[in-house]
Amino acid sequence: MDADSPAVSALAADLLALPPSLGPVRLVAVDGHAGSGKTTFAGRLSVALGGAPVVHLDDLATHREPFGWTGRLRAQVLEPLARGVAARHAVYDWTARGFGAAREVPLAPVVLLEGVGAGRRAVRPHLAALLWMELDQAAARARGELRDGPELAEFWAGWACAEEAHFAADPSRPHAHVRVDGVTGRILRSTLSEPIEPPLTCGVVRI
Repeated sequence: MDADSPAVSALAADLLALPPSLGPVRLVAVDGHAGSGKTTFAGRLSVALGGAPVVHLDDLATHREPFGWTGRLRAQVLEPLARGVAARHAVYDWTARGFGAAREVPLAPVVLLEGVGAGRRAVRPHLAALLWMELDQAAARARGELRDGPELAEFWAGWACAEEAHFAADPSRPHAHVRVDGVTGRILRSTLSEPIEPPLTCGVVRI
């Protein structure tokens, strides 16, 4: 689905019509499993919103703390935006394994927060809307592994464990306002309960 499609344009208009949720900003989360299409969809939505800033949680997470970014997000992004000023956050270098250059997040009517756990409990009070990419964990992981190649297979195995533990303790999907099909990009306006299927545990199906 392209950024200029009627559905994405309509969603952008709906988001702009929402009341601000963080100072003058409408903070909108794009959440879902790793590999579900969050980054691609957030990019398309950003264009439809006239160039809305996108904060990528991969820039705030680390190898040692894949979900330990809440404090950095609050101090470097949420608090400045709540005060009505541009934010600036350090960017984690996944190759050098440390934080390097900083990235500015300009003040805008809508700021997108994209990444696994973007709709977590600690962030939801600041959100104007939560969007969930609808693609199950197994399919999303297969897509991610195909994209990243065999050299990152070990990383994906560890990540799957961390992601599953996170969503088990702090699920985002039940709180989503809008679901987006992770394959077609089709926007679904209502949420559904999770399908009943054997859950995944670190890549192993639990019977």
